[in-house]
Amino acid sequence: MKLFWVALVCAAPVVLGTAAYFFGWGTGASGNYGELIAPTPVAAPALAPLRGKWVLVTFDAAACDAYCERKLYLMRQVRRAQGKDMESLERVWALTDKGKPRGEILPGIEGTHVLPLPPDGFPGSVQEHIYVIDPLGNLMLRFPRDPDPAKMIKDLQRLLKYSPRYK
Repeated sequence: MKLFWVALVCAAPVVLGTAAYFFGWGTGASGNYGELIAPTPVAAPALAPLRGKWVLVTFDAAACDAYCERKLYLMRQVRRAQGKDMESLERVWALTDKGKPRGEILPGIEGTHVLPLPPDGFPGSVQEHIYVIDPLGNLMLRFPRDPDPAKMIKDLQRLLKYSPRYK
């Protein structure tokens, strides 16, 4: 009888795991917060110097409104929250017009690259999302309008933890 119980205890995880796989038990929810996008190469010469790093991109006009300022601030804070991995993450404010950003906004976004970047190949309403470009130059993720910073940090920590270092 003891042998039967030992065998049952040893076999239970295998039997239950197989049953869970075939019968679809579980949540079925993905582990990421941002919306995954099929990797699409971003053909933008302006981004060439940032190759080898993860890049957060937001699109807005040079006359940055309150929502634009919030996104830029959020990107800065999310990058800082990465700790020792923050050097692997860059930020880009892609201007959608020919204007120049206000002088008083620039000190608050120090380190953000302000570039003219066409929104070609970026899905959705580009001014409502924050996009992530991988170190190989592929668009791969976007965060929703008014994203939750804690969930963004968690997604980016996971990306930075499991990605190889590109130089």
